[in-house]
Amino acid sequence: MKAVILAAGKATRLRPVTLTMPKALVPVANKTLIGYAFDVLKAAGFNEIGIVVNELDSPIPQTLGDGSALGIHLQYIVQTEQKGLAHAISLCHDFVGDEPFCVFLGDNIFQDKMTPLFTNFLSSGAESAIALGEVPDPSRFGIAELNPDGSIAKVVEKPKEPKSNLAISGVYLFRSSIFDAISRITPSWRNELEITDAIQQLVTDGHRVDTYKIKGWWVDAGKPDTIVLANQLVLEELPYTPANEDKTQVIGNSTVTHRVILGKNSQVIDSIIRGPVIIGENVIIRNSYVGPYTALGDNVTIENSEIEASIVMKNCTIKNIQGRIDSSLLADNAQLESASHMPATHRFVLAENSYVQL
Repeated sequence: MKAVILAAGKATRLRPVTLTMPKALVPVANKTLIGYAFDVLKAAGFNEIGIVVNELDSPIPQTLGDGSALGIHLQYIVQTEQKGLAHAISLCHDFVGDEPFCVFLGDNIFQDKMTPLFTNFLSSGAESAIALGEVPDPSRFGIAELNPDGSIAKVVEKPKEPKSNLAISGVYLFRSSIFDAISRITPSWRNELEITDAIQQLVTDGHRVDTYKIKGWWVDAGKPDTIVLANQLVLEELPYTPANEDKTQVIGNSTVTHRVILGKNSQVIDSIIRGPVIIGENVIIRNSYVGPYTALGDNVTIENSEIEASIVMKNCTIKNIQGRIDSSLLADNAQLESASHMPATHRFVLAENSYVQL
């Protein structure tokens, strides 16, 4: 089987980060969001993967290339107009042919590798199988109502009065019948072709749609707070590593606890690092505190500051910040500094949808 990852969305909920970076390339624990999708698909045996992008000049194909460095083969399908998930899937017919295939939303992270979902589908006789996750706020999701045997009875997009708390989580298996189903649905009130409508069309046509209930946590990482949450959950699963005692990296009056990954040529100088923390290459931390659940990208400098439970992407600088930075997301090349001279003022250069709390 082949797999398709949908990554053509504009990610407006994650601006200003996504003004210059596609959501699929946003790092969580120093790995791109789409990298977590690759992990699940590779573990299930998929090595031919199509990625739906909004243009071939997108940073996604420029960054990932043909996938050979990742041990997979990548092709790119262009969705020039955002007409919904079902529309994006319809564009993949030539890529997947008439064989069964997987669809994976590129902004979700799962603790569960969902192996039974993939291994059981080919012999199941079902026309589709979808992963479901329990959610506390089902009116925000496409929701599945089940038959007694666990198959889909009905799917409803963002129901006002949900009859289930089982959300469609963004991993689907289809046979070629989905393309006919998509061709017979009409745009929703959003003027989009909804994948929930296409799945419901399969059910209406008398086809069986199986389900798999996700085990463990699942994050739809589409907003800054959920990106930070995903970062915390992934770092929580870092395996035990002893405290780093390399005197070329841990210098002066410094303390680095266990479960701290310290990248090549990075230095901790007169600072405290409390894991779980992941630190990229060529990072300098001086006279500072880096607390649990923090990810620092390559070429970051932190001086005379405190930070925890945050994501700092590559080439950022944080200097002389009074008070602790918490639950924050800094995109590439961000500069966060406190003036060292009078008058003590604040100066900001902020993109659309930026958020600052002082």
